This record gives sequence, structure tokens and C-alpha cells, in this order.
Amino acid sequence: MSTHARGSAAPATRWQALRRMAPALAPPLLFLPILFAPPINHDVAAVLSFSQRWLAGEHLYVDLIDVNPPLIYVLNLIPAALARATGIDGVPALQLCLVALGFWLWYLALRVRDRDREGPVERVLLDVLPGLMVFAAGYDIGQRETLMVAAGFPYILAAARREAGARPRARLTTAVLAGLGFALKPHFLGIPAAVELALLAGRCRRLGWRDGWRETWRDPVPWLMAAVWLAYLASLPLVFPQYLGVVVPLVWSLYLEQGGLTPLEVLLVPRLATAVILLAPLLWIAFRPPWSAPHALPRLLGLAALGALASAMTQHKGWSYHIVPVELLACALATVLGARWLDRAEAWRQPGGAHRAGAVLACLFALYCIEAGEAPWNELGYGKSDIARLTGLLDEYAEGARVLVLSPGISPVYPALNYAHARLTLRTMNMWMLEGAYATCPANGERYREPAEMSRPEFFVYRTVAEDFARAPPAAVVVDSVPGIPWCGAEFSFIAYFSRHPLFAETWSHYRLAETWGRYSFYVRKD
Repeated sequence: MSTHARGSAAPATRWQALRRMAPALAPPLLFLPILFAPPINHDVAAVLSFSQRWLAGEHLYVDLIDVNPPLIYVLNLIPAALARATGIDGVPALQLCLVALGFWLWYLALRVRDRDREGPVERVLLDVLPGLMVFAAGYDIGQRETLMVAAGFPYILAAARREAGARPRARLTTAVLAGLGFALKPHFLGIPAAVELALLAGRCRRLGWRDGWRETWRDPVPWLMAAVWLAYLASLPLVFPQYLGVVVPLVWSLYLEQGGLTPLEVLLVPRLATAVILLAPLLWIAFRPPWSAPHALPRLLGLAALGALASAMTQHKGWSYHIVPVELLACALATVLGARWLDRAEAWRQPGGAHRAGAVLACLFALYCIEAGEAPWNELGYGKSDIARLTGLLDEYAEGARVLVLSPGISPVYPALNYAHARLTLRTMNMWMLEGAYATCPANGERYREPAEMSRPEFFVYRTVAEDFARAPPAAVVVDSVPGIPWCGAEFSFIAYFSRHPLFAETWSHYRLAETWGRYSFYVRKD
């Protein structure tokens, strides 16, 4: 064969391989338009806004007070800096960073595998499964839970090979990224603990007790992850002392008092209960003997899913992004078990059978996520949403300006503020500190406490909101008529509460009502 013939054959072969993979690649890649479509997740938008304000000179946990530990704000400095350096908006900068991170994690997940030891259907599935673990989170992509799952998946793939004594490529890189992902919330640390204990047990079965322990001690991966966590812990008193001295006491005294569910009630949340019903029989299959190294991946995925379930239950909320990791890991376990069953059934012997079977499994994964999640439904309904309505008002009256928002919620305030390039004047994201202060009715029987009766956190909110409002009156004020505070003889009114402060009352007299819709009222300056 001539050199020209060989040179033209290679691209043709690659093109044919890509064409065969196209149906399996379609499910994860079809989530990309959803990622770029509005609205971005409200919590993700709020964290990005705080990181942008931090980068602009405000002080984290002094001017910007939130319950989230600092790591997520540090990571969001990357898109914030990208936006400032390039002039693009913060939201597109964050979306580009999420896509870049997703494809990097996808690449790492491909590198840590031993493709020769995989069946044909499993090989096709594992080629596309990392993309689903990253992008199928849909509306919740960018939340700490979804970042944890995305960063942890290459680590789980590498762990399955480490149990067999292999040293996967890029295992140290995946360990650092997984360490960062699991460090985003202390609730996540049960997942790597369960995985590493399973590896220790597998090594002891394979090598004997003494040699199994010796191999575990010599493995750099858990030590590297532990070093990441210890460095992060050390940074809290050294770099972020206000988090320990100010925010943690607020969390214990106010945030944890804001309602919550028992672990059983969380388990019975319909979306989580559905995921558990899917997961339960899969765990029975994954944990059956034999427990040899070739069967490690399903076991590790099952343990990770149980760790994610424990994390969701211990957070006592049952919110969607707490549930997404359980769904993603349960779907990953289901498709891996399905791929291995199809390989044993020799489905790959049919022409194109492996690629078709892998594509079907990927589609089932994606369909479950679409059925259970909020995407693409939030995106399709964006034009009629409160976020779009508030964004339009902010564009008209306060684009690029400062806005005071008195609401217990994050949405629709975020991402409307992001889209309108407006900046919240509050030192918190919402009125969560007042919610905690008034979780029960005041002992004196009055609707509002007098300043002398207020706790330090409540007086801080009362004073700083009024003083900041008077010192630099914002272009607009958004008021929520649903305060998120129990009825105590009368409805809690944010305006009535803060108007008891003379600075707030005088400044408020210069505002007029511009529009009301639903539970929100939009005020602008008279002059």
C-alpha cells in the first residue's frame, strides 16, 4: 500500500469510529445547549456574584456573609477573573469554565481506564458515561453536589483499578481533583472513606491481611487527598478567620434553626424516594459475590451512591441538588451493570451491537435525568418566569446599578441580578438571618423586637441594612410579600420592620412603587 493510501485510510478509520460513536455521544452532548440556555441555577449565580464582589474589593465573611465555606468562593474566582480580564459577562464566563472542567474530567476518566479489560458494550458506555456524570445534572450543574460527583467519578474509575493492584495513569491528578470536590462539603467525606475502606478490604482478600495493609499504606492517592483536606482546614483560621469566628456561630444559632426534615422525611421526598427505589435492587446485584477485583467498579459506584444518600439525609432539606448525586450515581451503577449483562449475553456480536447497546444505555441515563430533573423545563419556560420578569425590570430601571432586595429567597433575585449586571447591596444573599431570628415568635408577644431586645445577629442585620441603604441609596428595591417567617399575630413585613430605623424610614420616603407582580413589589427612586 502506498504512503498516500495509508495516510488517507487513517482519517477514514477515525471518521468511521466517530460515526459509530455518535449515537452514544449524543445524550451527554445534547445537555450542552441546556447548560448555556438561561436561566443559570440561582444558587450558582449567587455564589458567582459574591466571588465577583470579593474580587472587586469587598471582604469575604466581613462585607459578604454566607454560610457556605470558602472553597466554593475561591473556585468561583476563576470565572470572576476571566470575566474581568476579557470583558465578557460573569455568567458566560462561569459556563465556559464549567464546560472546560467537564471535558477535562471526561478526558481524565478516559485515561485512568484499562480499555482492554472491558467488554465491548461496557467500553462504549464508559467512553460516554463521564460526560453524563458532568452534564446530565442539568439545571443544578455548578452546585457543589454536582461538582463533587463530576470530580469524583474519575477517582472512582481509578479506584476500581487500584484495587486490582494497577497504577492508573493520571491517578494523582484525579486524586487532587477528587479531594477538592469532596472538600466542598464535609457531608461528602463519607464517599472517599467508603471507597478507600473497600479498596483496603479488596487488597486484603487478594494479598492477605499484612500485604493488603502494606499496599494501602504505600498508595499515594488517599494521602494526597488527605493533604488537600488538611491544607484546606489549615487555611480556615489562617486565611478566613472570620468564617470560624463569625459565620460558624451564626450557622449554629440561626441557619440550622430554619426548619428542616428528619432523615426519614428526607427519604420520603418523592424525588429521592424514586432514586432509592431504583438504587435498592442495583445494590443487591452489585454487592453479591464474587467480590474480586474485576467486579470492583459496581461495588464502588454502589458505595458512592450510599454515601451520597447519607449526605442528602444528614442535610435535612431534601432539596433537588442534594438528590442529584444519588440519581447520577444510581444511573451510573444501573448502566454499568446493564452493559456488563449485555456483554455476557454477547449483544456485541450483532453488527454494530456494542455501539447501539451503549447508546441505548446512555439514552436511558439521560431520559431518567430529564424526567426527574428541572432541565430543560426551566429553560423552555424562562420567557414567562419571574426571573425573566425581574431581569426586564432591572434592565429598565437599574442596569449595572445597586439594588436592595428584601426577600427570604435566592431565586428570582439571582440570576436576574447577574443578567442585569446589577449588584446586591445586602451583605448576605437574602434575609436568612432574620428568618433564623424569627423562627419562633418573640417572647414579648410583639410582632417585632425592639433594638434593645435583639440578639447580636438580628441587630447586625437591622443596623447594616438601614445604614447601607441610607449611605448609598440603590437604584431600585425589590420587596417580597412572603417573608418566610411564621405568623405571630400579624404578617411580618420587611418594610415595616426596617422603617423603625430612622435612617431607613427617611431614605424609604424617596421611593415609589413601579410595578407589582405575584409576591414581589418593585420600587424605584422618585427623583
